[in-house]
Amino acid sequence: MRKTIELFHGSREIVRIPEYGKGRKHNDYGLGFYCTENIEIAKEWACSSLSDGYVNHYLLDASDLRILDLSCEDYTILNWISVLTANRLFRPGTPVAGRAIRYLRENFQVNVNAYDVIKGYRADDAYYDFADAFLNNAITVEQLAQAMCLGKLAEQIVIKSQRAFDKLSFTGFETADSKIYYPARKARFDAAEMQYRRLSDQPEDGLYMIDLIREKVRNDDPRIPRNAPQKGNA
Repeated sequence: MRKTIELFHGSREIVRIPEYGKGRKHNDYGLGFYCTENIEIAKEWACSSLSDGYVNHYLLDASDLRILDLSCEDYTILNWISVLTANRLFRPGTPVAGRAIRYLRENFQVNVNAYDVIKGYRADDAYYDFADAFLNNAITVEQLAQAMCLGKLAEQIVIKSQRAFDKLSFTGFETADSKIYYPARKARFDAAEMQYRRLSDQPEDGLYMIDLIREKVRNDDPRIPRNAPQKGNA
């Protein structure tokens, strides 16, 4: 990752000084300040309703920071989902889902709190449902990996530690017009859901969650889709 990174945070407020220790602890990667490198995505995030929002601009001095990139080829979709189950409030709907969460945490968990900055997928709305479907044995790991590329929701960068907060500088803000970006946000989610329905209707002979448990599959198994290098977030 570059030494200086331009980041954007979509919000209903102007956030000149992000504060360490504030926010919701049940976000994807736990407590932290959630940003993106894509300003258009940040504008959509800022317009979660029909009210205008703000995109806050920052520069992060990433030199000497411990950075975990869950989207790189060293990790798989199962590392990501294991982190998700540790932070988001999943309520297992079936015995398989309960076993799935335990198995993923025991075999694929990554300690995100050991890092200053986290980079990875964003599980919002439909994408949370994709993960839930996988845990409940409704889709395969191959389908889950494909689903996470639908709708192009972008990666997020999360500022985790006090050290990283101290290296984050506010450089300005701009307004996000809800008349433009609320429909754009909704269209992105709708497109992802439509493509997911088509994907889940296709016959699939891949690995379901129950197969991972029964076969004691680990992260180095060649059948698990590896993360592909990202070509862009828009």
